[in-house]
Amino acid sequence: MPSKKRILFISNGHGEDTHTSNVIQSLLELYPSVEVAAMPIVGEGKAYRNLNIPIIGPTKIMPSGGFTYMNRLLLLKDLQAGLLGLTWQQLQATLRYAPQCDLIMATGDSIGQSFAYLSGRPFVSFISCLSALYEGHLNLDLLLWHYFKSKRCLGVFTRDPYTAENLKHQGLTKVHFGGIPGLDRLTPTGKDLQLKPDVPMIALLPGSRLPEATRNFILQLQLVLEITKVMSIDKVQFRAALVSSLMAQLDDIAQSQGWHHDRGKLTYYSGDNSPVAEILCYSDAYNDIVYQCTLVLGMAGLAVDQAVAIGKPVIQVPGLGPQFTYQYAEAQTRLLGSSVQTIGTQPATSEILGQAAVRVAQTLEDGDYLTNCVENGRNRLGSPGASYRIARFLLNSLGVCPQMFCGSRGEAYADERG
Repeated sequence: MPSKKRILFISNGHGEDTHTSNVIQSLLELYPSVEVAAMPIVGEGKAYRNLNIPIIGPTKIMPSGGFTYMNRLLLLKDLQAGLLGLTWQQLQATLRYAPQCDLIMATGDSIGQSFAYLSGRPFVSFISCLSALYEGHLNLDLLLWHYFKSKRCLGVFTRDPYTAENLKHQGLTKVHFGGIPGLDRLTPTGKDLQLKPDVPMIALLPGSRLPEATRNFILQLQLVLEITKVMSIDKVQFRAALVSSLMAQLDDIAQSQGWHHDRGKLTYYSGDNSPVAEILCYSDAYNDIVYQCTLVLGMAGLAVDQAVAIGKPVIQVPGLGPQFTYQYAEAQTRLLGSSVQTIGTQPATSEILGQAAVRVAQTLEDGDYLTNCVENGRNRLGSPGASYRIARFLLNSLGVCPQMFCGSRGEAYADERG
């Protein structure tokens, strides 16, 4: 009886963890007997823990949340919190575990790819955080070129078709378009959102990492009040997709911001006690909210990617960070194109929120723009099926995937959904 095949998944970022966990789910769906383990370099690896995937080394939440490139001062705080020692321990854990593995997959930038290369094992790379769409051309650093030209690098996947073509033109023949793996499970569940028919719905996506998500959500509450100044309450409705830890703070948030909270429903009353704004909040309806919304108020990373991919327009206002600053929002606008509008160049003030509210009203009235967002999403991010495309490649690389077993599940999935 041949021994089971084993893959180690390395990722260095929260979004990268999510991408990889979706690949693992598709991998196990296609070939349940493969053994998997993970080494999340940033954070605690919650996406893996939720799937009961073994984690081979130490993990820790750092002060920066993994966004030191947005603010170098946060790097100093990470260093004081033991970043170098933690990274060294994670590398040593990887080097100890790798000899037991048939294949390594690394998702992310240079750090994760370095781990994969130093493992000495064959590896597959998914550069999900890199894109030629930012500047029109992707300049890989010398280390990445060295890694990807290695014979042990079996393939390099990109998040968008443009980047794959750009790297091919630079001579990297082993590159493939991957996509956004999370799209493969972004399907409505049938959750009743209590929507009024024929009334535009605006989704609030403040992010998932606290305490930043709390600050973002408070900004969005203020933006909702500005929107109600330019649109009457019967012309628009709001739904918020929140993580459970943020839902647990709704009482405190409502009290501090002058809202009333009752079982997930936030209501703001005027001086004569008439409702000015109403938001229904859910911790279990992200897919349904994103699919059924007309427009997104976004202060997140991957969630905004997913919304754009399925054709939704996004309005962004910068926050205090550490992730969702103006620099991040501006880069996201370049990455995702015309579907994303960033209002303001500093943490949102009342003036910026007022400008954003006007832009929301204008966008909802622009039918041509809303139609163009659907096309832009397809052009920027390509078809769904990424997790299956990557999983099938991994299985083929292991030599355990007969053609009749794997078939063309990824392409079929894309045809069904695209």
